[in-house]
Amino acid sequence: MSDRVQKPTDHGMVRVRGARQHNLKNIDVEIPREKLVVFTGVSGSGKSSLAFSTLYAEAQRRYLESVSPYARRLFHQMSVPEVDEIDGLPPAVALQQQRGSPTTRSSVGSVTTLSNLLRMLYSRAGDYPKGQALLYAESFSPNTAEGACPKCHGLGRVYEVTEKSMVPDDSKTIRERAIAAWPTAWGGQNQRDIAVTMGIDVDIPWRDLPKKDRDFLLFSEEQPVVPVYAGYTPAETRRALKRKEEPSYQGTFTSARRHILSSFANTESPLMKKRAMQFMINSECPLCHGKRLKREALSVKFAGLDITEMSRLPLKLVATVFAPYAEGKVTPKMQHDHPEQATVVQRIAEDLVGRIAVILELGLGYLTLERSTPTLSPGELQRLRLATQVKSNLFGVVYVLDEPSAGLHPADTEALLRALGRLKAAGNSLFVVEHEVDVMRAADWIVDVGPGAGEKGGRILYSGPLEGLKDVQDSQTRRYLFAEKTERKRAPIAPKQWLKLEGITRNNLEKLDVDFPVGVLTAVTGISGSGKSSLVSQAMVELVAAKLGHAPTEEDDTDLLERETAIPTEGRIGGDLERVKRLVVVDQKPIGRTPRSNLATYTGLFDHVRKLFAATKAAKARHFDAGRFSFNVAKGRCDNCRGEGWVMVELLFLPSVYAPCPVCQGTRYNPATLEIKYQDRNIAEVLALTVDEAAQFFAAEPNLQRALSVVQEVGLGYLRLGQPATELSGGEAQRIKLATELQRIQHGNTLYILDEPTTGLHPSDVVRLIEQLRRLVDAGNTVVVVEHDMSLVAAADWVIDIGPGSGDEGGKLVAAGPPAKLAAAKGSRTAGYLARFV
Repeated sequence: MSDRVQKPTDHGMVRVRGARQHNLKNIDVEIPREKLVVFTGVSGSGKSSLAFSTLYAEAQRRYLESVSPYARRLFHQMSVPEVDEIDGLPPAVALQQQRGSPTTRSSVGSVTTLSNLLRMLYSRAGDYPKGQALLYAESFSPNTAEGACPKCHGLGRVYEVTEKSMVPDDSKTIRERAIAAWPTAWGGQNQRDIAVTMGIDVDIPWRDLPKKDRDFLLFSEEQPVVPVYAGYTPAETRRALKRKEEPSYQGTFTSARRHILSSFANTESPLMKKRAMQFMINSECPLCHGKRLKREALSVKFAGLDITEMSRLPLKLVATVFAPYAEGKVTPKMQHDHPEQATVVQRIAEDLVGRIAVILELGLGYLTLERSTPTLSPGELQRLRLATQVKSNLFGVVYVLDEPSAGLHPADTEALLRALGRLKAAGNSLFVVEHEVDVMRAADWIVDVGPGAGEKGGRILYSGPLEGLKDVQDSQTRRYLFAEKTERKRAPIAPKQWLKLEGITRNNLEKLDVDFPVGVLTAVTGISGSGKSSLVSQAMVELVAAKLGHAPTEEDDTDLLERETAIPTEGRIGGDLERVKRLVVVDQKPIGRTPRSNLATYTGLFDHVRKLFAATKAAKARHFDAGRFSFNVAKGRCDNCRGEGWVMVELLFLPSVYAPCPVCQGTRYNPATLEIKYQDRNIAEVLALTVDEAAQFFAAEPNLQRALSVVQEVGLGYLRLGQPATELSGGEAQRIKLATELQRIQHGNTLYILDEPTTGLHPSDVVRLIEQLRRLVDAGNTVVVVEHDMSLVAAADWVIDIGPGSGDEGGKLVAAGPPAKLAAAKGSRTAGYLARFV
């Protein structure tokens, strides 16, 4: 049982008995319903295991038992939690941190269902041109056959290959690879040899070739098969053809366009797909002019706007447009001529304005309905889902939220708490996993899990009203909840050199000039949507990368055609660039997309471990090299699961489940590999160690010690060496990247950019993070963080505040200077909150 557990008396309660999910130590706890309950504890302590993997998973399991087996397949089912008993658990709704759908066809409008209302309004009450037939709501959606523009299929852009895109330099000859779009290596040589056989001159500049030859090579759909004489000169080929010599082989011609389009459509390789994209030009659809819909739908107007124009307005303006209609102020003519239309307008407008009001309250009024979900942060997406729930009028439900304050400025956190208060007032229970001290202070009940992470956590230190946590000595949360201002350990470093961004225009930034100090830790602040990420993670990254001569890396290869068209940054970079020789963006994207990628492989630790196993006497006797100990290599891995450790079991009416491989029992290796031991452990047992355990196990190995100690320093000692990348949170992935960077030999002169690195971090872990960032600065580097956590902002050397508002009310430089100066800045929404920490 826990150290201190107070019983709620005035409400019903949820009773948990014997919870053992992940690192939970067979815990018992009672939690009140119809209250705001906050689960706290250091990162990895087990609070998400209790809130999501136990309470929410059990609520979902019970609900799904009530639906047909066939319908269950439609749900993403969580695994059954390891727990003896849970009483008093109402139905649950989970609002988790997750990235938006990778397709741009998913938007703010579809997530909030506001687009459905708008389509209904345009269908039933829009102003139609004279004589046009009534359109159903589906005709106003670019995602349906009825609505999508026939030319661009509802994408708003057309993708094509042109002579210029495939032949970037027309002064080159075909032999000199003028047709850059053809395959590289042998594939390209093959096509050039085929061109010689066809009598095309491959040795004159491309621009001098006859147009019919150029068009054939680039655009033909024909695929003639011709004899190829490999290694022959054009003259020798002509002679061989005349003499009907035996050719080296028969070659099939493929035009450059055909090659590009088929590569893009059929390749499984992200690199091939990326190469094909280089030769494809996308431009606004000439038929719908980027509006994605058929002409008939775009000819219907409401308040003088077509549905796409309405969807491109910021939500706060949409609310203004519909407010008079919601209040019943429709035109007398409509009221007289079409009373049923007037009723439809008022009803839909009321619903629209009511739903948007909650979104505005949550600080998201700068978003447009058309904004695609891949461009939203996890925090923005979670708040949109929260807004939808506030308007759903459900009661008696448990809402389980995962760090709803992530990505929120303290001013926006206050609005979030008001929205949560409305859900609670409607008779719902709120179970919130949270690190933000202001959210903890607003809680009716605190469940503190710990005291440490991983194996050192998993106990309930306290469960009860806020005040009682003050006396729990083991709690790391207590110190930050009830602490007075902490003393700053060092004075800010005064900047001497500057990186100047001038005339930056991107999203809501317009001709903005900002000076970033070099060689110090800079925090960029401002309310959500003010333009911080546009300035730092987009404009600054692109301009610095271009100056250094390398392009920023692609985000991913998902849905490349449908991804938002990149908006070019306008502006220049100047100042002291001799102090910036390298750019490192430490983001929260996954360190790998499959379970084969893990902490050990990403940090390079695994290379050292495999070498140690290969150096053992037993391995040498069997001629096992380091490759033998990789689960990605055929000679070492289990044949049955191919090194996955899991096999998929197909169930007819239920979702497929993954079970440990029956041959290797989940170890991933074949028996011969597992027979090799290093200090009495085989390779699978070493991968099962946590970083903390591995640090003791490899105490005599300096190469491993350095890497392990850095991972411990960023607060990830609880992770297992072989923990799959797919199980890591965005914050954990970001800290693994930071640790990998910290273990490199520091040469200085690197610019590090981090976007909200405190996401998912307990205040005690934030303290450790600050130390790591200072180490980078002390080694002669420049660190820029976009951040909302005021304790980190107060520890920075320089603060740049963007705002003052969000969307079109933001995008300006409000103030800049050391933290103490910024805390006193007039007109800054950040100043008042920062003043508590400096």
